[in-house]
Amino acid sequence: MNILRESVRYRKVSDVPVGVFLSGGIDSSTNTALFSEGEDRPVNTFSIGYDREYQSYKNELEYARLMAAEVKANHRERILSLQDILDFLPDMARYQDEPLADPVCIPVYYVSRLARESGMVVCQVGEGADELFWGYPAWRHAFNLQRVLDLGIPRILDRAALAAMRLTRRSGTRYYEWIRRAAEGQRIFWGGAEGFTDEQKRMLFGPRLVKKFKHYTSWQSIEPFWNEFQDSAWEKSVLHWMSYLDLKQRLPELLLMRVDKMSMATSLECRVPFLDHKFVEYVLGIPQNVKTRNGELKYILKKAVKGVIPDVLINRPKQGFGVPVHEYLYDRLGNDIATGLAELGSKTDYFNKDYIAQLQRERNSVALWTLYNFYLWWKEYLR
Repeated sequence: MNILRESVRYRKVSDVPVGVFLSGGIDSSTNTALFSEGEDRPVNTFSIGYDREYQSYKNELEYARLMAAEVKANHRERILSLQDILDFLPDMARYQDEPLADPVCIPVYYVSRLARESGMVVCQVGEGADELFWGYPAWRHAFNLQRVLDLGIPRILDRAALAAMRLTRRSGTRYYEWIRRAAEGQRIFWGGAEGFTDEQKRMLFGPRLVKKFKHYTSWQSIEPFWNEFQDSAWEKSVLHWMSYLDLKQRLPELLLMRVDKMSMATSLECRVPFLDHKFVEYVLGIPQNVKTRNGELKYILKKAVKGVIPDVLINRPKQGFGVPVHEYLYDRLGNDIATGLAELGSKTDYFNKDYIAQLQRERNSVALWTLYNFYLWWKEYLR
């Protein structure tokens, strides 16, 4: 804990005002608590909420307010509506430079703007903790399946399971893809930012791209990292592979990029205490069986921060920083997405229009948001 405390203290050093993004989760709450230590004035904290409760994303403001009150912070909030999202989308593509396909860019931009308009020039953020401490619920499923497969299940059984899933029309599911990888002798986990499986990509691409990429798979971009991991890892465990890959790919290419681009769009600098090199080296030296004890996410981080932040924040269910995109698909955003994808389909041959229509019928919010991000980027830079 002292290494993290020192990391937070180093990232407070500045000749301009410094604040903290506070969502109410363990990571940002820990940043807030450690930041407030030794201060003779209140820490400045900033939070984002939504104008009503949504099934796919619950407001976290009550937890952020609890932590802010715990340290007597100078706390500010911005409440977002669907109109705020719609207003920002044209600028989002320009600020991103590339189709990041992460709706969290929206609240990150607005919380950055709130901080900057409140006089901050620097803020601390909580990125990196989930990758280091086994913090993602989706990781648990891949972790458990990989450990079972590593027991030596014959590949003929994997292929039998694939055949059964095809017969029951479940070949488009994530579990089908994972078993397919096992049958091919590949790792289950390919990173935490997968938008489409290989099979879905074949259905998604138009004929020209299907032909162009028919000899390629996504594993070819993952395999070099797997080989590096095998050559260098001190513990070649399932969890360490997952941490290694996301620290190499998802974190810098998506999570840190979205923070950097959205905050810099408001002239705000963000600093990341959990990614201090000494702290990362220390945490990556902790064995898998310590980090994953009893299957509890962030087990050792929760133990370390007990007494530092309120127990209710430690024990609350995991909830990532998010956007209620699924509900917005039933509103005006859904109409905008349909219009945009129709234009993309009529003016390019990148994608299979029939498959996009299927995704729209299924209201597959993750896939549609990904494609809409591509459309916004194409419209901004290529059209």
